[in-house]
Amino acid sequence: MKLRVSCSLRFNIFESSVLILMLRPFRGIQQWINREVYIIKPVVPMIETTDSFGNSLQRLIMPAGDFLIYTSSDVIVADKIDVATGKYFVEIQYLPKEVLTFLLPSRYCESDRFGDLAREITSDVLPGYDQVSKINAWVRDTIVYSPGSSEFPLSATEIHQRGYGVCKDLAHIAIALCRSISIPTRLVVGYLYNLQPLDLHAWFEVYVGDRWYSFDPTQTDIQGGRVIVAFGRDAADVSIFHQFGSGCLLKSMDVRVDLLDN
Repeated sequence: MKLRVSCSLRFNIFESSVLILMLRPFRGIQQWINREVYIIKPVVPMIETTDSFGNSLQRLIMPAGDFLIYTSSDVIVADKIDVATGKYFVEIQYLPKEVLTFLLPSRYCESDRFGDLAREITSDVLPGYDQVSKINAWVRDTIVYSPGSSEFPLSATEIHQRGYGVCKDLAHIAIALCRSISIPTRLVVGYLYNLQPLDLHAWFEVYVGDRWYSFDPTQTDIQGGRVIVAFGRDAADVSIFHQFGSGCLLKSMDVRVDLLDN
């Protein structure tokens, strides 16, 4: 399916501030970008690099006054998500070296605190994909998905205690649970077609068998139509913007995902 995704950010800048953005869709990973627009007003120099995960970063200095950033991309993505029931667990000594970082505790995913719970949840299934399916269902059934409920970042432990959260919060708990039983797991941010209410979205991926597979505890049945922007260990790695300095106010953010004719 072909989707047009866009994000518009409007800032009020009180004093010159540095901004690092993460807004371009990821190249590859089962998606093809055949059109892209990137507008900043007023026009200022911008440096583009990639981070250690391969995500595209844009770095600029915003002058005082109103500042607009607008991105739009036409992206071809799968309309279904691959399911691999029974896919085998990969022992740590046989994992590709690039996935090892996704086994470790991180800022918002304290996997070293979730081992007992993860083993309890998955006690009756085979190691690997089926364990992740049980964890995903447990998070969906136990933690209330409440869009707009998190005013500041919380960790998986805090969300588990609170019992509700936004999409990234549910993903963080699932990530912590999966890593605690030695399954490499990463956070994904991007766009989801037909998401309600419409916003940027977060889900997670696990490495089992010989590749990554997607899961989403906010959805009853995982849907296709996903445009990936970035991967990371948790939300600290994949924020769509980091603003440095105190002289910046985000006035509005508008996200759109439209289905295009083939």
